[in-house]
Amino acid sequence: MANDTKIDTVRLGTGGPQVGVQGLGCMGMSWAYGPTEDPDASRAALERALELGITLFDTADVYGDGENEKFIAPFVRAHRDEVVLATKFALGSDPEDPFRRTIRNDRPYIRQSVEGSLRRLGVEQIDLYYMHRREVGVPLEESVGAMAELVAEGKVKHLGLSEVTGAELRAAQAVHPIAAVQSEWSLFSRDIEAGVVPVAGELGVALVPYSPLGRGFLTGSFVRADQELTEDDFRRQQPRFTGANAAANAALLEPVRAIAEAHGATPGQIALAWVQQQAAVHGLAVVPIPGTRRPGRVEENAAATRIVLSEAELALLEPIAGKVAGDRYADMTFTSAAREQG
Repeated sequence: MANDTKIDTVRLGTGGPQVGVQGLGCMGMSWAYGPTEDPDASRAALERALELGITLFDTADVYGDGENEKFIAPFVRAHRDEVVLATKFALGSDPEDPFRRTIRNDRPYIRQSVEGSLRRLGVEQIDLYYMHRREVGVPLEESVGAMAELVAEGKVKHLGLSEVTGAELRAAQAVHPIAAVQSEWSLFSRDIEAGVVPVAGELGVALVPYSPLGRGFLTGSFVRADQELTEDDFRRQQPRFTGANAAANAALLEPVRAIAEAHGATPGQIALAWVQQQAAVHGLAVVPIPGTRRPGRVEENAAATRIVLSEAELALLEPIAGKVAGDRYADMTFTSAAREQG
């Protein structure tokens, strides 16, 4: 595509905002993926994304304990009318172990969290406010009810959920319209297709896939996280990226590379094109949020929105997820997968 051709747009939910068909995950600009020593490149990536029609910018209060919200705040405020700002609450970090998470969904915590995010971001209203994870001990009606109060008060415009089951999405939608569900969805992670994807399609809720590039693994940028990535990189904690699992999973990328070569594209672009094409496969809006710190990578990712995979190519990619070795997380209780199966 021409360097400055803007990507297409789609609506999040039946009454949600119009956004580019691809968003930008901002987490890695401040946290989780090793040293963030070049903030100027990350700022340039934000600006380049907007130039290309990427308008959904995703952060969370837990990313760097609020530092990611602070980092993107000047960009958001400078482009407030163009940017659809998404942030999240529910996850906390353990001071003793930065990779260990706690979950809270109670009303007082939600109200405290939104005030913190508004303050760090320096805005009066959050466009899309997600419940980052589900605390099963708190009734969903209480949590979504508290979020709905924030909409009524003008502090939040639209509501989202992350890592919920199909039944949980249906219950939440009965309390207040949900614009989007954010869950991991990629060539390597397809468990959400069993439950939440069909319900989202039925209810008119958009899917916002996080880690559509398998946290970089699908691009071929690394194979063994425990050998190639820095000590502070979150991916060293994920079972599918270490040891024998990583070697087995790297072998699964051969058809991705072959299809990429046929399209004159990169493996990452094929992985993103596959996710984007799930919109047509499942009949719902799909807005993946690949993360990057580099403007050149933003351009590469945006170009993937214009790649159309043939039926034969989709068939070659279809078996990959079923062969992946290792779970998405060391502790899968932080995902919807266990609850969906139960």
